[in-house]
Amino acid sequence: MLTVGITGGIGSGKSTVCRVFELLDVPVFYADAEARKLQDEDPEVRAAMISLLGKEVYSADRLNRKLVAEKVFSDKNLLIQLNKIIHPATIKAYLKWKENYADKPYLLKEAAILFESGSNIGLDKIIVVTAPEELRINRIMKRDTISREQIIARIKNQLSEEEKIARADFVIENDEKQALIPQVMKVHEQLLILAKH
Repeated sequence: MLTVGITGGIGSGKSTVCRVFELLDVPVFYADAEARKLQDEDPEVRAAMISLLGKEVYSADRLNRKLVAEKVFSDKNLLIQLNKIIHPATIKAYLKWKENYADKPYLLKEAAILFESGSNIGLDKIIVVTAPEELRINRIMKRDTISREQIIARIKNQLSEEEKIARADFVIENDEKQALIPQVMKVHEQLLILAKH
């Protein structure tokens, strides 16, 4: 079984692309969603988060993500420390999830910071979803209630599009000019061929 990473900058449309792969019966592990779940439900992760960021980051048994973002996106060291809590727990969850799909030709591991977190290590291939920065900013502003400045701060904490593309085996352009489904189908067919060898 091939293990394939899928990543892209914030607002690139990774989730949309992953949903197309899921329609093709490809299992997708959503690392970011799993990380959020662990932050809310895993006692060890919660305790480490409180130790790092203070107990005010949890209210009514839920993580105040807005407060966490304000703290970590303005302090690179805090972000590094937070990632040291989240990434090992997420990788452990991924390895357990992966056991359920040994019969599939390939599976996807979706993560916004695949390279930055080292989650690309051990994967067979990497897909990068790209979109122009201005389009990404507009998508996020429509989706989330955060300012343009906050979005730009998050973009700066991720590898540039150029760096991601340089490390990719496949690139899917989600620029609203090129059709997504034919691009996904082409990558899917190539991955099925690779999985047979």
